[in-house]
Amino acid sequence: MTNSTSSSKKNGQDHPVEISGPIPKSQRIKMSKTEENTEKKILNKKLKDVEISVPIVYGNIAFWLGKKANEYQSHKWTVYVRGATNEDLGVVIKRAVFQLHSSFNNPTRVIETPPFELSEAGWGEFEIAITLYFHSDVCDKPLNLYHHLKLYPEDESGSLSMKKPVVVESYDEIVFPEPSEGFLARIQSHPAVNLPRLPAGFTLPPPVPVEDTSKRKRGDTKDHPLSQWFMNFSEADELLQLAAARQQVQAHIAKLRRQISLIDGQNQQLKSPSDQ
Repeated sequence: MTNSTSSSKKNGQDHPVEISGPIPKSQRIKMSKTEENTEKKILNKKLKDVEISVPIVYGNIAFWLGKKANEYQSHKWTVYVRGATNEDLGVVIKRAVFQLHSSFNNPTRVIETPPFELSEAGWGEFEIAITLYFHSDVCDKPLNLYHHLKLYPEDESGSLSMKKPVVVESYDEIVFPEPSEGFLARIQSHPAVNLPRLPAGFTLPPPVPVEDTSKRKRGDTKDHPLSQWFMNFSEADELLQLAAARQQVQAHIAKLRRQISLIDGQNQQLKSPSDQ
């Protein structure tokens, strides 16, 4: 241990006292706690003008039970929150709470580990409230999502199929403004998180090693048995959808302008006889 210098007060004056060798256990504990508190302050320091976004998908997959269906159980379904690219969300989300219909036994279901999902069987559609709780270095406020459980296809004339499930998913991004340095250090190499452009001159602390790699594998939904039915959400798809929507808006604006011009022309014709 390196020598350290402390200060003692005597006769109203400060005198430096050299302390070398081992430090009493009580002092070592105090020092380690001070260092720990200092480290926590550094890790909890907020980064201004920085945002971290986490793309997520939430929804459900429902399978018709076919001949096994009865009036109380016609479908088996799974409701979930997953990473948009099927990466483990456990790095951000601590637990998820699914609030089912009151007719279910234990309607409040708490999922403590990823993947954040639950499966049930039933016959009716209803709204499921999903509350996401985050790790302490991420955010201290939960996020509420709402998903309407769908069991039947939109096309009511279509026949039910046991092979092709009903899939309803929503894409969203959770944005964390002014994240802590500790959070940024912990997720800087995680593929489920979109890292921001950092302020000029800012350097990231070294990445925090993953304690248990098996946890990340368990949270991944890349090899999930339902992954073949997951919808694909990508920036390219989103850009195409935005471009198509923009074209529709422009076409609608052009149509409205033509109608306005036509109405203006009719008004001019109506006014002209009276003006003469």
